[in-house]
Amino acid sequence: MSEAFVRCTGVTKRFGDTTAVDDVSLAVEHGQTLALLGPSGCGKTTLLRLISGLERPDAGTISIDGVQVAGGGRDVAPEKRRVGMVFQDYALFPHLSVRDNIAFGMSGSGRKGRIEGLLAGTGLAGLGSRMPQELSGGQQQRVALARSLAAEPSVMLLDEPFSNLDPELRHRLREAGRAILESLQMTAIFVSHDQEEALSLSGRIAIMMNGRIEPVGSPSAVYSHPATRAVANFLGDANFLPGEDRDGRLQFERGSVAAKSGLSGAVEVMVRPERLR
Repeated sequence: MSEAFVRCTGVTKRFGDTTAVDDVSLAVEHGQTLALLGPSGCGKTTLLRLISGLERPDAGTISIDGVQVAGGGRDVAPEKRRVGMVFQDYALFPHLSVRDNIAFGMSGSGRKGRIEGLLAGTGLAGLGSRMPQELSGGQQQRVALARSLAAEPSVMLLDEPFSNLDPELRHRLREAGRAILESLQMTAIFVSHDQEEALSLSGRIAIMMNGRIEPVGSPSAVYSHPATRAVANFLGDANFLPGEDRDGRLQFERGSVAAKSGLSGAVEVMVRPERLR
């Protein structure tokens, strides 16, 4: 397994008496896309802000590309972490054109060529002179993505970037976003409460509940073999049957089936509707 590119170890963040992020440990490999999926108020956006440097952890450490950026007496400024962030409301500068929004913060030679390349790569060719208010929601989202990529970040953080779009446009843009991130081999973490979006867009999923991360896995593994009942309920429809494992058979109120659960005694079986025949 590759060395983690982004690593959180025992990260905790409190706001008064509320613990928003509770002893979270998380690792994301280089070039991997991880979805932070969970209900509103579970702490996922706070964790994203901690990684970006917009918040400071009360405990634990955060490392990016092998360099500790937070915790243990260190607090690297957000602009020095080489992190790109796309906010839910895009946060475009209304007084700047599309081209100038993308160029904001860029330095060095070859700026013009890089800007034109980003415009083309995000489907915005020919729109560089327009103002943000002259664009559709989908176009504004792509400007926000291009602006974040312009700074050549090592990590992209996306905070529910598609939530303000209609379903059809959301589907098209998340596919386009995935293609862009994959083509750049970009390490990315995105926050979502949309189950379909997380299952289709990411290579791995981390479910967050009440400030804690449930076991991380592939979309299929987390869906088919959830670690807890809460995760199973959050990821789609599920039925739960109480039973008992007796010598390799699951005994229910009205029958039994063979099973290789490796358990014994009282159990609860999750059944997804699509698995019934």
